[in-house]
Amino acid sequence: MEMTEVTGVSLKRGSVAVEDNDRAAPAEEAKRQKILDHCLTKSQSELEHVSPPSGVNVPEPPEAVSAREGTKNSDVQLEEEEEEEEDGLSEEGEEEEEAESFADMMKHGLTELDVGITKFVSSHQGFSGILKERYSDFVVHEIGKDGRISHLDDLSVPVDEEDPTEDVFTVLTAEEKQRLEELQLFKNKETSVAIEVIEDTKEKRTIIHQAIKSLFPGLETKTEDREGKKYIVAYHAAGKKALAKVRTAADPRKHSWPKSRGSYCHFVLYKENKDTMDAINVLSKYLRVKPNIFSYMGTKDKRAITVQEIAVLKITAQRLAHLNKCLMNFKLGNFSYQKNPLKLGELQGNHFTVVLRNITGTDEQVQQAMNSLKEIGFINYYGMQRFGTTAVPTYQVGRAILQNSWTEVMDLILKPRSGAEKGYLVKCREEWAKTKDPAAALRKLPVKRCVEGQLLRGLSKYGMKNIVSAFGIIPRNNRLMYIHSYQSYVWNNMVSKRIEEYGLRPVPGDLVLKGATATYVDEEDVNNYSIHDVVMPLPGFDVIYPKHKISEAYREMLTADNLDIDNMRHKIRDYSLSGAYRKIIIRPQNVSWEVVAYDDPKIPLFNTDVDNLEGKPPPVFASVCFLERRMEKTFCTRSITP
Repeated sequence: MEMTEVTGVSLKRGSVAVEDNDRAAPAEEAKRQKILDHCLTKSQSELEHVSPPSGVNVPEPPEAVSAREGTKNSDVQLEEEEEEEEDGLSEEGEEEEEAESFADMMKHGLTELDVGITKFVSSHQGFSGILKERYSDFVVHEIGKDGRISHLDDLSVPVDEEDPTEDVFTVLTAEEKQRLEELQLFKNKETSVAIEVIEDTKEKRTIIHQAIKSLFPGLETKTEDREGKKYIVAYHAAGKKALAKVRTAADPRKHSWPKSRGSYCHFVLYKENKDTMDAINVLSKYLRVKPNIFSYMGTKDKRAITVQEIAVLKITAQRLAHLNKCLMNFKLGNFSYQKNPLKLGELQGNHFTVVLRNITGTDEQVQQAMNSLKEIGFINYYGMQRFGTTAVPTYQVGRAILQNSWTEVMDLILKPRSGAEKGYLVKCREEWAKTKDPAAALRKLPVKRCVEGQLLRGLSKYGMKNIVSAFGIIPRNNRLMYIHSYQSYVWNNMVSKRIEEYGLRPVPGDLVLKGATATYVDEEDVNNYSIHDVVMPLPGFDVIYPKHKISEAYREMLTADNLDIDNMRHKIRDYSLSGAYRKIIIRPQNVSWEVVAYDDPKIPLFNTDVDNLEGKPPPVFASVCFLERRMEKTFCTRSITP
């Protein structure tokens, strides 16, 4: 079961003249208004939630949304383009880039119709507003499996007598750290690095030993006398294999972890404008460890402020807390040591605080829409972030993977496309189209960790005749994102057909869940269920399909895509689809809201966890302008990976 609470939707009156320093240039604003008008004409609404199976957040622009209660999209996560690998997380830079790319993204990207989002749960007029005009307009707090909402409210480090002192972070000079890092990563020909102990005491030598072993995992140390001077010598104990090996509880570094302490340090991560996987990459870079020693229960939006629990293997709270001095737009706290890591999907859900800016519509229209949300709910469509923002949808790549069409997979990922992309990606794609030389195209990329860079590295390593292995270099979650996108695309289209054919009532042949098992609705018990009980399957080898017209619609859609609905197992196990079930209508609980007017767009509408830690008072409005909405959502799902 997953619960999603959404708190604090701030709807800001469009009737108030507001100069917003995040506003796009006039030409872009005109295009944005054109899109807004189109949304008003269609009376379409989008609400957001985080969907558990997804491993990836695909960037999207802020969107003008029509908040009619036929809310079409419950997991829209509107995000910007993938950032470069620099760790400076400037809000201003992010906002400027977004203003430049918004119109192009909307011009060349997908529309809701393209991904099967066509129906509403109600017919009222609705109202319109702008969702995620700023990333701080969307705040997510994770809800753990015990029902506790994660908050960052304690930056203290657990007292542990076996932890080294704070001196480990300052005892080494910048030059020494650079040499040690190059040694650790085999970036030079040195087999060891010797550091002279200037003040030769046992305590000083101990601190240097601790600093090297803590800050540079994989290195061992020893003390040597050289010409009457003491040196600490750092070296690799077992060559490159020691660095490449993923350390586990069964294979710990012998010197580094007390037996009485849990192997995993759990902590709360507060992040701004960064998705979970990017955040893990940043943390691993600063800690000089591999990203796969981190675990978490769910991925969170990039274009948002999010708070979630993270676990990391055998890294002390002390080292993690030190990152608070190094990183922008990150805060780590609420540290504890536990025996086990975290697992994807273990959370109950997410708690949201959402702002909708520049709303239009009367108080009556707002009230009607919000009451409809409270009483009926919204269609549980997969949102646009599942399908990408460029002219090459992610579901097309997923379909090619399932078809075993690997040349098409390669071409779809690397070929030039319309839409806003970073300049180096455009040049990379142009080079690929011109030469089909993976090494030449890779040289155009200053950022090698993007999907395109990883695929090109794979092609350089394995050759053009082994695309499967080349594609396998891409992290598993990113690869599975493509086939999950195809599943989502099918599900959206089938749900639209189901609602068009049978409306918002259960009918014989529908599916409902009893525990984790799907069963059919029979004629005699149809009145025992409501539309909120009905689920639809994501295609796979371990699901059943409705016993009415929609079953044949599934078959026809997959057949048209050259896929066999009766055989969703792939010769590569990772790409076999077991399937899952998803409720078609979600009704939130505890919905409340407030609408007000304001005259300064820079004033925050609520305090973040960091604001509260810093003791900032709650915002005060001349005339209150806050729509607060609280949502709870429950739905059952089964894993969509084998």
